[in-house]
Formats: sequence, structure tokens, C-alpha cells
Amino acid sequence: MDTFSLAFYALAFLIIAAAIFVVTSKNIFHSAIYLILALFGVAGIYVLLQAPFLAAAQVLIYVGAVSMLMIFAIMLTARIADDSIRHTNEQVGTGLLVSLGLLAVIVYSLWQTPFPISAAPMPEGAGGTIGRLLLTQFVLPFEIVSVLLLGALIGAVVIAQKDKVRGVSEPPNTPLPKPAEKVAG
Repeated sequence: MDTFSLAFYALAFLIIAAAIFVVTSKNIFHSAIYLILALFGVAGIYVLLQAPFLAAAQVLIYVGAVSMLMIFAIMLTARIADDSIRHTNEQVGTGLLVSLGLLAVIVYSLWQTPFPISAAPMPEGAGGTIGRLLLTQFVLPFEIVSVLLLGALIGAVVIAQKDKVRGVSEPPNTPLPKPAEKVAG
């Protein structure tokens, strides 16, 4: 087994393991950290495929922006670790069935698809073409996504502030005062 194959299988194992931990972790903050690890693994796959622009975009956009936005939203939500919030899923059986069906379709599709391998080198300037398209033809969707992410962050801050004003951030297990006993008289 050559070094390329070994690196690919190591990154594939890292991505799959991190993705499993994302969906099985009971702590949402840990799930976000595992998601970052999986996204770094995808960036490593891009590096192996000799697509440095896509690898850099993966790290900057998904790891740097989207993941950090999710972590800020988690940290600003005061009640995320509250005991009254259920951290279990009642649809595990249905989810497992759908996941296995999707896995069967993907494996069948991969098995039946011929993947021709070309010895031709990658065309030069592919990263420049993508960058030029992002800043000319696709600048509007690019900016809409940035405004959407900013709106989500502002929304998380507003929700967190409303919870603090109402006093929701207090611990949920605060004992209630005992009612006064009736005095016979």
C-alpha cells in the first residue's frame, strides 16, 4: 500500500469516526468539536486530490466561519445544558432504517459506477478561475450567505439576552420555599 492510499484511508477513517461521534454525542458542544474534526478531514482529502483552493476554502468557510458560528450559538444559549431539556431521540429505529437504506443505495451506486482514472495533470489556474467566479458571477449568493450567518449570530445573542432578563439562566434545581403552616387558633 502506497503513502497516498494510506493517507486516504486514515483520513476516511477520521471523517467517519468523527461523523459518528457528531450524531451520538449527548453533549452538543462536543458534537460541534467532532464536526470541526470531520471538516478538517475533508480538507485533508482535498489536499490529497491536489485541490489546495478547495482545501483552503473548506478550512476558512466551514471550519472557520460556520463551525465557530455554531459554537458561539451554543455558548450563548444559556439553557443548553439544562436538565429539563431532553438529550435523547425517540426515532432511533427509524433513523437507523433510513440510514441503512441510504448506505445501501450509496454502496450500490459506487459499485456500479465506472470511475475512469486519467493520468493527465490538473489544469493550471483552476483556483484562479474559481476565485474569479466567486467574486464576479456568484458574488450575490456569497454575500447572502454571509448576511444569513450574521443574522443567525445576532439572533442567538438576542435569544440569550431575553433568557437572562427573564431569569431563565438560574439553575433549574433551586429549591422552592416551603409553604407556611397553618396556625391553629
